[in-house]
Amino acid sequence: MLKTNSARYSSIGDRIFDMCNYSFMIILIIITLYPFINMFALSFNDANDSIRGDIYFWPREWTIRNYEYVFNESNVFFATFISAARTIVGTIVSVFCTAMLAYAISRPEYKLKKFVSITFIFTMYFSGGLIPNYLLIKELGMLNSFWVYIIPGIIGVFNLIVIRSFMEGLPEGIMESAKMDGAGDLTTFVRIVLPLTVPALATVSLFVAVYQWNSWFDVFLYNSSRHNLSTLQYELMKILSTSNTSTSAADQYANAQGNVQMVTPTSIRATMTIVASVPIIMVYPFLQKYFVKGMVVGGVKG
Repeated sequence: MLKTNSARYSSIGDRIFDMCNYSFMIILIIITLYPFINMFALSFNDANDSIRGDIYFWPREWTIRNYEYVFNESNVFFATFISAARTIVGTIVSVFCTAMLAYAISRPEYKLKKFVSITFIFTMYFSGGLIPNYLLIKELGMLNSFWVYIIPGIIGVFNLIVIRSFMEGLPEGIMESAKMDGAGDLTTFVRIVLPLTVPALATVSLFVAVYQWNSWFDVFLYNSSRHNLSTLQYELMKILSTSNTSTSAADQYANAQGNVQMVTPTSIRATMTIVASVPIIMVYPFLQKYFVKGMVVGGVKG
């Protein structure tokens, strides 16, 4: 039997299939990573040299002038702090509140679970529009405030479905045992359900964190006049807009030593891509082991 299996797996057809499969995966990896690698190369390449083109995987003339230009903007560092704060606070609050609602509508004894679920799903397809939403935010007194980043999107319907589906797959006997021991709904939720739902929570946390980190349009709508509430993405968008409206192919700026340096819209765009992407990319490895499991198990009953 072992000899037969060994012969089957070492046949010419299997080897050709493995070779084609590996080649396809390598090409797919290169295609996926190339845009980011190219942006990395352009961000560390001299702006004047970048105009010549032909920069693909590696900088031709190394420099950090592009990063000096971006970080010399006075509000970038504080905007980074605001982005980090809204990402951390927004993710924690959103995931916890979504998980509480998901737990409620996952319980079979809750009579209105179907009505509540349909009501939330309805909001995925229909909304009041931009102007009514702005007027609502204004009437709630959240204009020019930090909480406008947190409260309006506190419940994500897709995230709710993922967590609810995961909770519905938990053994019912665990909850019944907790109730027999005198645990209430809050105790059962915090001490039993949440630890068992970590894969789904990690998956949703990644979704929410990426959204919070990349969001800039809400800053433009609600907090554009408050520089102390500006986010990194909004500041980078303003830098990009300024560079794109430049009348020259390259802009000059003075560095800390007073020397005149050159930057171009292409170099700034590449630098901004790296600055905005690296922090959120660093979070992914810590959630990767939960991501696939959370998506597969949470989507079984969705």
